Amino acid sequence: MTKENLPQISFFGTGLMGLPMASLISLAGYPLTAWNRTRAKAEPLLGVGARIADMPDAARSADIVITMLEDGPVVLQVITSILPLLRPGTLVIDMSSTRQSEALQIHDLLKKHHVSFLDAPVSGGVLGAEAGTLAIMAGGALSDFERAEPVLKIMGHPTRVGPAGCGQLAKLCNQLIVGGTISIVAEALLLAQAGGADPAAVRAAIRGGFAESRILEVHGQRMLDRNFVPGGQVKSQVKDMDNILAAARDAGLRLPVTSLVTDLYHHIQETFANADQAAALLALEALNPGKRLGASDDQF
Repeated sequence: MTKENLPQISFFGTGLMGLPMASLISLAGYPLTAWNRTRAKAEPLLGVGARIADMPDAARSADIVITMLEDGPVVLQVITSILPLLRPGTLVIDMSSTRQSEALQIHDLLKKHHVSFLDAPVSGGVLGAEAGTLAIMAGGALSDFERAEPVLKIMGHPTRVGPAGCGQLAKLCNQLIVGGTISIVAEALLLAQAGGADPAAVRAAIRGGFAESRILEVHGQRMLDRNFVPGGQVKSQVKDMDNILAAARDAGLRLPVTSLVTDLYHHIQETFANADQAAALLALEALNPGKRLGASDDQF
């Protein structure tokens, strides 16, 4: 398929995650127009053949709109602003992390205007966005997923998990496991240190067993290095944890461990909102005065 026959992609939101995601789409040969509230954050896309436009221009030119924005209210604000400019049959793919209820609200709004919708949040952080290896959890009609799949595959590994809203639900399940596991890894490493073991050696020893995980590999090493330079930020994890509890309330569930982890991340956010999620270690150390993992200086 020639570039002229490929769908026109408009990408809204070129922050830490959105910029590399949009870059990969443009490098794959798709005609891409980008919009960002702060234009300078989108300008690197000029170097990979993309076009930067104002919001109305980006909306009018789109066959497929991709949003990667801060949260649900911002997504709703942007989509409401561009909705009168979208052609019937346009496909909107929201890859932001929002509440399931917000995704359903957006789906209903677009449906009234004959615009299709997928909620397709991602996991994998900035490194996954740069490498095109994101886990992409999509909710929506099968026909819309099949239409979007070639574009989504450029950014990672898409899976349709159910109808509209289910992508956000799957992302919340992912973030529940991520947030909880990061906290447990911090506790395990600090326990190893406080008990007299070499925490780096303990991490190496248990990596061959059932405790092995991507979290232990990546965030465990970050904690040992005391590297809190943001990949996934604490404030983003707080948003996700709050959304998890909201989804649980909607489903009539009580999640006691998730409630504890959410309280922990709210405590971290007060001081380290922009730090990496591995800063869960810092909150744990604050609860245990005089106990500290390693001797390195903290990196932010």
